[in-house]
Amino acid sequence: MINKDLRIAVVCGGVSSEREVSLRSGSAVYSSLHSAGYENAFLFDLTKESMCELLTSRIDVAFLALHGKGGEDGCIQGMLELAGIPYTGSGVEASACCMDKIRTKELLRAADIPTAPFVKLTKNECADRERAVKYIVESVGLPVVLKSPCEGSSIGVYIARNEAETEKYIDSVFSYGDELLAEAFLDGTEITLPILGNGELLILPPVEITSENEFYDFEAKYTQGMCHHIIPAGISEKELSEVREIGERAYKQLGCKGISRIDFIIDKVKGPMVIEINTIPGMTEMSLFPDSAKYAGISFTELCERIIAYALERK
Repeated sequence: MINKDLRIAVVCGGVSSEREVSLRSGSAVYSSLHSAGYENAFLFDLTKESMCELLTSRIDVAFLALHGKGGEDGCIQGMLELAGIPYTGSGVEASACCMDKIRTKELLRAADIPTAPFVKLTKNECADRERAVKYIVESVGLPVVLKSPCEGSSIGVYIARNEAETEKYIDSVFSYGDELLAEAFLDGTEITLPILGNGELLILPPVEITSENEFYDFEAKYTQGMCHHIIPAGISEKELSEVREIGERAYKQLGCKGISRIDFIIDKVKGPMVIEINTIPGMTEMSLFPDSAKYAGISFTELCERIIAYALERK
């Protein structure tokens, strides 16, 4: 599919709270490519000190296995654009929009793509905690999901079931930044839809997710045995059709390229609702995207090759 002489930098690590997960993703990608005969592939641990080395390296393509701030938010994408280095995944604008859950939901809502009701608040707007709690509860009800809008891997996500918990978790969210997303709690089945491609899209089988914890949090995502990936998902044909149609619309509306994963909750009353979009999905041994690809008959190495091919296609 692609030239095995390509110099491929598998970029991972970074400086975000998801650094360790990124290192695991990068290691899995590198090991797979190297084992498949890509002798010029190498692992690149991105730090503040190594950034210049990456931008001046003689590489043909950067395989981005970065997660979180600085990796998924358009920053590294912009630098690679300026350096003229092709890279995997979405461009600067789509990466920035999808990393910001508030901006994502605003763009989804503008296109009439179903997503949970929400309000956004700044730290200054929450100075009067009692007033802020009242506004949140009146706007989206209880239970409510409180999120730091620009964290990933469910970091900075809390479910508040009463006003006291809402006030408590507001403080927790603001430990990550100056904005807060308050989202109506959805009661239903958690589904993720992996999508590949630039123009013509390859929609992979959706995965149903169950967790041993209250929700699919950081511990459940990265601890063996704490979550279960169910493929095919236990949903109706109607729900499957809706998830595929809505997921494709969301992918295009946000301008995603190469690879993205659309997360849903199929609410018992409202049906499929988009929760967020991941432009650099995890590529660890426990990750959702590789599991779906495997079920579709795509090996991990072939998945990596396809992602690289899409990057070179956009060159």
